[in-house]
Amino acid sequence: MRLRSALFPALSLAASVLLVGFLLVPILALVTAVAPGRLPGLLASAETLDALRVTVAANLVATVIILGLGTPAAYLLARTSFRGRGLVITLIELPLVLPPAVAGIALIAAFGAEGPIGAPLSRAGLEVPFTGAAVVMAVVFVASPFYLRAAIAAFAAVDGTLLDAARTLGAGRFRVFRRLAVPMAAEGLRSGWALAFARGVGEFGATLVFAGSVIGVTQTLPLAVYAELPVSLDGAIAIGIVLLVFSGAILLVAKLPRTWTPWSSQRASG
Repeated sequence: MRLRSALFPALSLAASVLLVGFLLVPILALVTAVAPGRLPGLLASAETLDALRVTVAANLVATVIILGLGTPAAYLLARTSFRGRGLVITLIELPLVLPPAVAGIALIAAFGAEGPIGAPLSRAGLEVPFTGAAVVMAVVFVASPFYLRAAIAAFAAVDGTLLDAARTLGAGRFRVFRRLAVPMAAEGLRSGWALAFARGVGEFGATLVFAGSVIGVTQTLPLAVYAELPVSLDGAIAIGIVLLVFSGAILLVAKLPRTWTPWSSQRASG
């Protein structure tokens, strides 16, 4: 027993070094594989710039949709009890474990020309698959559960007595939601947004299946990496570094101190 106790710290350290090394070595190899001076030239192609534009535009639109619809939905699910609530939350979280390619097929089944939603749209002359709208929809489908899960937990942690007191004093439900619940849950909402945005920027499988990889229309940065890989490894690595910078910046935003949140900044300035 004493021998096991003596060996445990050493074994824990060895396991930590192995795991951290396994996680860090590929990242370090990526950022050092291409000389920094070559990056501007490798990233200056029209295809890469188009992929960057499509990625940023699609994720900004998807973010507006996720925040606009997901925030009140998460508040309702967190603060309201009803029969089947657990089932609804489970179904919302299902895309988290769904293989990306299956997610793309599911979107085609729903919004394709023969789908229950896509068929009426097709008869009206609106085709969704393999368009810019399909990129946004793929991002929303795979990324929104990350935000919803975090937002539900954040709203559930809000002290309900404060919300009830505000309503007792005459504040309407929307005012309580906007002025109390959202600021009090701000840190969790921001973390959920960061996770969702990172997932959306890195989305590959559902986008490829549902939207395709049309240069300048639906090809995002992850799809550009895949397209560039058989042509130029250095070009694929350069795009990968851009995605790494995106991911690192998002992670920093998620880890910023709570006092930096926009809501707390507004209160401080007020």
